[in-house]
Amino acid sequence: MPHAKLTIDLPAHTWIGELSRQHPAVVFRVVTGIPGDDVGIGLVRLVASDPLPIITDIQDRETVERLELLWKHDDEALLQVETTNPLPLLPVWRAGVPLEMPFDIQDGQATWEVATSRSRLSALRTQLENLGIGFTIEHVREIDTSQADRLLTDRQRAVLREAVEAGYYRTPREATLGDVADRLGVASSTASDVLHRAEDHVIHWFAEEHMSG
Repeated sequence: MPHAKLTIDLPAHTWIGELSRQHPAVVFRVVTGIPGDDVGIGLVRLVASDPLPIITDIQDRETVERLELLWKHDDEALLQVETTNPLPLLPVWRAGVPLEMPFDIQDGQATWEVATSRSRLSALRTQLENLGIGFTIEHVREIDTSQADRLLTDRQRAVLREAVEAGYYRTPREATLGDVADRLGVASSTASDVLHRAEDHVIHWFAEEHMSG
């Protein structure tokens, strides 16, 4: 299974493509993004010397339907943005490719890392070309079974290991999510979120490796 790193040239007519070029020092960190009813919904962490003017600029974009400021501290802010033009993420949604999150956008370019099958990687390339989105493939490397743990971040791997050792995945279950969270010293919601992301990566990898074709 290939692991690919791509540099994406965001179209200038998208709000984030235009604003990131107007403010090249600002980092737009996309924490997550999901498709909604006729909109795309994204959680974006803004890193700027003064986030407030950037937030105002985002609100003024015609394609931004709604913006919520979730928190702000010094040079960082977390925003939930709903846009009618989620073009930058359409290719991965349409190709069915799990995109590693978060990813950064700066000065009109995004850096993507994906681990998927060759057929889906080819579909992603086709979608990018069909939508007129420029891109450069930085590298494509094969990941074999012994390398599968590279699909997970250190945090995800640690939480997943704790859940396994606690008996969370045994039948009958020997530990609750709360038990796992207590062992880690985190909130249950945090443990749930990290486990969900880890499980998503592992399941997609297993399905592509052993159930495709």
